Amino acid sequence: MDITENLDKLDKQILGLLMKNARIPYIEIAKSLEVSAGTIHGRVKKLERRNIIQGATLKINYNMVGYDFTAFVGIVIARNLASENVLSQLLNIPEVTVASVISGKYGILCKIRCKNTQQAKNIIYKINDLPEVLRTESMISLDESINDKQRLFEKIFEV
Repeated sequence: MDITENLDKLDKQILGLLMKNARIPYIEIAKSLEVSAGTIHGRVKKLERRNIIQGATLKINYNMVGYDFTAFVGIVIARNLASENVLSQLLNIPEVTVASVISGKYGILCKIRCKNTQQAKNIIYKINDLPEVLRTESMISLDESINDKQRLFEKIFEV
């Protein structure tokens, strides 16, 4: 079901402003859209109840905090039903910042953030040591050239 069909113009405008800046005060949104802050508050709460908005995130510059080494790790799993077990164990490795169950050569593809190659090697060894992991293949990220959800959201919500 396409939930966007049930959103009116004001909901889409609110989402557009929040996508650009999740910390924008409701009063600022209200002024921009020429409605009351109470209206904005009510609309945002409704969008949250409908699970269209699922919180707000903070974007951290990993380079500035010393975690400027990024790699992608493809994980080959012993059997498909083991994915959930492996995922739950990956949660115990904080350097694994993203993990997706995928089709194809790997069962899981994850993104790791580390301080340097030595730490990355140790994390990859930890992943390899997990039960039900047959092997891994890592790919070093030289640069994250595109990391932009906003363009897709603008298309979805026509803002």
